[in-house]
Amino acid sequence: MNDNLLWQIRHFVYNHFADITHAPSVEETATHFNISAEEAGEYYNELHNRHAFFLEPDTLTVRMVNPFSGIPTEFKVHANGRTYYANCAWDMLGIPATLHSDAVIEAVCTESNEIVRIEIRNDQITNHRAASLRDQLIIHFPIPFARWYDDLVFT
Repeated sequence: MNDNLLWQIRHFVYNHFADITHAPSVEETATHFNISAEEAGEYYNELHNRHAFFLEPDTLTVRMVNPFSGIPTEFKVHANGRTYYANCAWDMLGIPATLHSDAVIEAVCTESNEIVRIEIRNDQITNHRAASLRDQLIIHFPIPFARWYDDLVFT
């Protein structure tokens, strides 16, 4: 396996998410790099094994390329005229940082089911609103970081 190509593929997938809001298929990646779909799949699996991607079980479908989610979630990030999905509260803040852009985040509070709206301007949270949340918002991580990959979808 060509390590240089491995990281080029990772970069391509990140750029695809940033530009298109979802991951490219293995076939799209294969075409872009002029390699076979089978070879592109091997690279996807290797990136998954190295925790650079997270694939849906027993497939080559990208579920997560942190901070981006390949499926709709309760963490929407509106930036650069597009809507992205984040995997969790941590990642919803990571998307504007990754894109180096301002953003409006809409997330569902797991405790109250209220929509929380957070605005990011110049790398700072400038405003947040929720109907019954009075003070500061808190993000809680029930599992230590070292155990996130035990069950990444749950985490």
